[in-house]
Amino acid sequence: MGEVVDGERESGRAVLGRTLKFLREKAGKTLGQLADDTGYDKSYLSRLESGDRLSKVTVMEDLDGYYGSGDLLVRHWNAARLDAFKDQYKRFMELEATARIMWKFTLGIPGLLQSEDFARGVLSGAQTTADGDEAVEEQVAARLGRQYLLRQKPEPEVRIIMDEFAFRRPAARGKTWPDQLVHLEAAAMWPNVALQVLPFSAGAHHHMNGSLTLLWQGDGSAVAYKEGNDWGQLIEEPDGVLRHRLSYDRLRDLALSPSDSLAFIRDVLEEHRS
Repeated sequence: MGEVVDGERESGRAVLGRTLKFLREKAGKTLGQLADDTGYDKSYLSRLESGDRLSKVTVMEDLDGYYGSGDLLVRHWNAARLDAFKDQYKRFMELEATARIMWKFTLGIPGLLQSEDFARGVLSGAQTTADGDEAVEEQVAARLGRQYLLRQKPEPEVRIIMDEFAFRRPAARGKTWPDQLVHLEAAAMWPNVALQVLPFSAGAHHHMNGSLTLLWQGDGSAVAYKEGNDWGQLIEEPDGVLRHRLSYDRLRDLALSPSDSLAFIRDVLEEHRS
């Protein structure tokens, strides 16, 4: 898989599609039979095989189970999802996928903790065409797929600091916002996640223009990634990573404790309900 075609490496989505077709044909199934057996629409399955569509990771989990292929399709899906992201982001995502420790600071709800409806609302923007809607759905699937990282084995140790701004200007309406808050409440109790809120009372800070992520691999190597509107910067130089780790430590010192942050989230949820 991953052959070079006409001097260019085949996309991850194309590799996934060929793998899906190979497994189906090896099982002696037509698309119609596969649709009947799995409950997925025949045209949808066809578009997955042709590489025209990226599914949610749960579809690949179902098909891995159906074919008895272990986690083959999930692994190919994890490579294919990178096609949905900008080039400068792909190297960061490759490192994120193998990180043993993740520290993040975000001004909004981080992609790793977004509910499906919330992510769809954030990514939709001004899309109004059918093609635009389909592109959004692929981005939603790719974003939700990142959350698979939090439950892979061995589970990474994750610390996320969220600015209070994320709770005071929700990018959602109706039932989507309380559902997102409930999702955050649950995430705050996951054993491998420490979730903290940086309150407005902490005052101005040096990351008010974007997010910061620090990643450590199993061999102890580390990188930092800074991101803002339409830009991102991966820092691999040790002194630069150290500077950003120290800046993150200062944010953590100003943030509410994990237990107080959980109480804060519950208070916001109760305010919204009442």
